Amino acid sequence: MHLKRWITGLSALPFLIFLVYKGGIFFAILVGAASLVAMWEFYRLVAPGKARSSSGIILWWGYGICCALIWAAYQVGTDLILTLLAVNLVSIAAISIFQFKTDRSVLDMIVRQLQGVIYIPLPLCFLILIRENHSGAIWIFLLLAIIFAGDTSAFYVGSYMGRHKLSPTISPGKTIEGAIGGLAANLAVGSVGKALFLPDLPWGSGILFFLAVGVAGQVGDLFESEMKRHSNIKDSSGILPGHGGILDRIDALLFASPVAYVFIRFIF
Repeated sequence: MHLKRWITGLSALPFLIFLVYKGGIFFAILVGAASLVAMWEFYRLVAPGKARSSSGIILWWGYGICCALIWAAYQVGTDLILTLLAVNLVSIAAISIFQFKTDRSVLDMIVRQLQGVIYIPLPLCFLILIRENHSGAIWIFLLLAIIFAGDTSAFYVGSYMGRHKLSPTISPGKTIEGAIGGLAANLAVGSVGKALFLPDLPWGSGILFFLAVGVAGQVGDLFESEMKRHSNIKDSSGILPGHGGILDRIDALLFASPVAYVFIRFIF
């Protein structure tokens, strides 16, 4: 599994670097594609088979809103994003009025769809907002490096040195030692990136940033594990050999992206 994990990661890395560097529509398409696949995996976890039911139109509407949110983040900004979230709620509520008589599960579909939209495309919009800012490419590369380094370090430190379970009811394989190793990698990689590419960034707020996105990433990882545990599914899908699905790869990034945006936009 480790060999597949590294082959998959290294194979995808050049494309990721190229698309982040190019930015613009290229990066937006990358984020949009990842968002759509992750939404499909999310529905697979929380509403298996429901897309074929009469109320499944609400889930399909979620794919459209997903694309619209990514487009809004790229073309307009936060104002349209908020508007689309409100429009989505009104739209699926209207649909439910016609569906409720024949399918009482329509309200459950509304909850699943709203959760999916808020959980996946909304946080990913922050990646586009960050990329469109000044020095956006550097910030995206730094954020990805911090998250990927923390994830990899947590995995290997936990595998070889882990003794104390972090949250056995959610993920028996995760350990306190792995979590600490992940945070250490977050701090180390973040510090190197800051020294090389963001020399004017204050060390105090920089270290706080590295640790904050690292902690947020671990919370995101545990949250997805919680959903998989509830659904009794090991991986969100098998799209990425050795990694599982797209959602398994970006679960930490979903929670780290909004935290990073707050730091970049309001603190630094």
